[in-house]
Amino acid sequence: MTRIGILGAAGRMGVAIAEAAAAAGNTVSGGIDRDGPVMGEHPDAASLARASDVLVDFSSPAALPAHLEAARAAGTPLLIGTTGLAPQDHALIDAAARDVAILQTANTSLGVNLLCHLVEETARRLGPEWDIEIVEMHHRHKIDAPSGTALLLGAAANIGRGAADGTALNRFDRMQAGPQAREQGAIYYASLRGGSVAGDHSVVFAADKERIELSHRAEDRGVFAQGAVKAAQWLAGKPAGRYAMRDVLGL
Repeated sequence: MTRIGILGAAGRMGVAIAEAAAAAGNTVSGGIDRDGPVMGEHPDAASLARASDVLVDFSSPAALPAHLEAARAAGTPLLIGTTGLAPQDHALIDAAARDVAILQTANTSLGVNLLCHLVEETARRLGPEWDIEIVEMHHRHKIDAPSGTALLLGAAANIGRGAADGTALNRFDRMQAGPQAREQGAIYYASLRGGSVAGDHSVVFAADKERIELSHRAEDRGVFAQGAVKAAQWLAGKPAGRYAMRDVLGL
């Protein structure tokens, strides 16, 4: 049984994680949001960190520095599922990971993270002659685009192609400087928003006269919550360092 503290507990993911944690036989040690306690009596992240075996953060980038400091001070592992992080946020995560175990991911679905592995391997074997297009669709309320998961898949494709980092070949706007021909070897993104879609992602590898499509469709937000709980259980007790979902899957 793992004591899981939830940061961002009033959000849809926070509520789903609390339900999934209880269903898996864990204890929710408490939950806070920007307005204070949501579950339990811990008034802030520092108090919740001291009472938990692991923290799960699905709040906001603005709250991340305080949550990292709380986890670091208490020596409590932290799983970060917050999306929309900037380079400076990742620098803070890297610094904190020298003192405490941190798993940061744009998507906690086990299926999506296995898909990332398949995309990386496919990109490695096919080479730049195959065009790569990443298409994602989410509910009408999602603001960031491309989604964090689309960028995660793009990073996998970039790494598979031997790029030094996960962004080298990314292209986001074909119309930024007027209509442009497709750049060979580049990775393009398309974002769709509408309805109540939990998350659809497809990576299309296209060559002359043939095409490979690798896709994942989340039918319910529960898959992300279940993956987050599984990852939190795995992370509890791990030594300091920066981890990823691929470590949870043993990839």
